[in-house]
Amino acid sequence: MMSQSHSGEQGTATLTDLNGRTRVVIHLLHENTTGNQPAHIHAGTCAKSNPAPKYPLKNVVLGDSNTIVDVPITSLLGGRFAINVHESAKDLNRYVSCGNIP
Repeated sequence: MMSQSHSGEQGTATLTDLNGRTRVVIHLLHENTTGNQPAHIHAGTCAKSNPAPKYPLKNVVLGDSNTIVDVPITSLLGGRFAINVHESAKDLNRYVSCGNIP
């Protein structure tokens, strides 16, 4: 996960295969990772993603999120999706961190 919009919020997103479902764990490091920050899987890449979320994730709270999505990991792999973390529910247009799913 790379910082966007000069937020300084960077870290990791780990995807784990759960036999037809996928666990997505986000861990961001920065002093500003407080409050609830919406997170989603979007079609596309960090450079050019579809603004409509494809799969919602649990909000990032104090830098962490842990979600199980009802989609096989094989459907997410291949460079067609990215994970975006938004500034807040009130400012969904500002991405603060993004990671391409390889």
